[in-house]
Amino acid sequence: MAVPISEAFVEKYNRPGPRYTSYPTVPAWKQAFGETEYREALHELATRPADELAIYVHVPFCAKGCHYCGCNMLVTHDKDEVTAYLDRLEHEIARVTEIIGTGRRVVQLHWGGGTPNFLKNDQIERILGMFRAAFDLAPGAEISLEIDPRIGSPEQAAFLREAGFNRISLGVQDFEPRVQKAIGRRQSRDKTLDVYHSCRDAGFAGVNIDLVYGLPGQTRESFAATLGEIIDLGPDRVACFSYAHVPWVRPNQEKVDTSIMLKGYEKFALFQLTVDRFREGGYVWIGIDHFAKADDELSIALKKRALHRNFMGYATKPAPHMLAFGMSGIGDVCDRFVQNDATYEGWTARMDQGGLPVVKGHKLDEDDKLRRLAILNIMCNLELPWELTRAAYGAPADQLFADSLEQLPPLIEDGLVTRDDFGLRITEKGRYFVRNVAMTLDAYLGQDNDRPVFSKTV
Repeated sequence: MAVPISEAFVEKYNRPGPRYTSYPTVPAWKQAFGETEYREALHELATRPADELAIYVHVPFCAKGCHYCGCNMLVTHDKDEVTAYLDRLEHEIARVTEIIGTGRRVVQLHWGGGTPNFLKNDQIERILGMFRAAFDLAPGAEISLEIDPRIGSPEQAAFLREAGFNRISLGVQDFEPRVQKAIGRRQSRDKTLDVYHSCRDAGFAGVNIDLVYGLPGQTRESFAATLGEIIDLGPDRVACFSYAHVPWVRPNQEKVDTSIMLKGYEKFALFQLTVDRFREGGYVWIGIDHFAKADDELSIALKKRALHRNFMGYATKPAPHMLAFGMSGIGDVCDRFVQNDATYEGWTARMDQGGLPVVKGHKLDEDDKLRRLAILNIMCNLELPWELTRAAYGAPADQLFADSLEQLPPLIEDGLVTRDDFGLRITEKGRYFVRNVAMTLDAYLGQDNDRPVFSKTV
């Protein structure tokens, strides 16, 4: 069972903070970083032909919007609009490979959205053909996509597997009809189960499920029922995200009835329940809000301290660079973070002007790299060995972070972290607040532009 944590304790640590899929995080990036700086990064990448790549491609289209959604998406039924997007996507790939060359080895290719399975089979084949023509997809590459079971089918699952995808994530969120109505996402349980089993029958190496806790209408009892059904299904991995209500960023969330949402300690209790139920069901708690079967690659990587984290979440196939394509895509190239225009109109206009659609980014300095190493080690391995930094930076971490570590005594006293001659270790209690621990090393927190887009830490 979960360690006892009081309501007062939760309130003490429940403050806005990053999820640290990168460091520095997006709010610290600069508008002054644009296409010129991205091209500089690509030219440097061209001088490192042996470096493997990860790729993210954004497919923004959805048939219908959901009230709770925080994604960069576009509702459309216009076939020509989709075709035009794919045309521009092909141009974006060509403009990048014109600099870095074709045939670069790719170990991870992920399609997000939006709803990637909104596309027709020929459109999916077209995009895959673009990447296969421009890159070398490694034999063991993870090729994955997110799907909405409401528009999926057994035939589509079989097609996606035959096309080359080997991991698939199904958006479920919650099985409770009252919750589905409140979030504007009616999703038949029978249809979801049919698509899930079809993915199994099709032979996907990994079938994942996405859930969300803290949604309007959820209760402890109703969410426990959903968790039980998911565990009985036995997906390889589960991501159980905290709902972040940010209507100033996502206006569609104004339709969410916050009066029937669990908040604060009651919401935290939902996540404690989630951790307990998945552990009882034989899953390993990977980090923050991810769970995996004990024999899954993520669980093995966690045990070996070989887990990695990037913009696609936790990863087992690390690549030193990530290219991103499509509107809102975020990449990581030669110690530069880059973000494409997140609006359809902006991305389209920049593509039609013949350039690369980067509108924001950040070039890491030495302090950024040092703190990234430490923060991602805390997020992935739940520890910060003092010796982690000696080889690259010539000194142990306790010396390099002496000022930041002055914030630790209250966290140690509260039982979130221990400190000894080895380094820092996150405790079982501290796992629920690991972001708070990582935040002590973040040099950018406190700036005026960072808090509005962050979710609370519990």
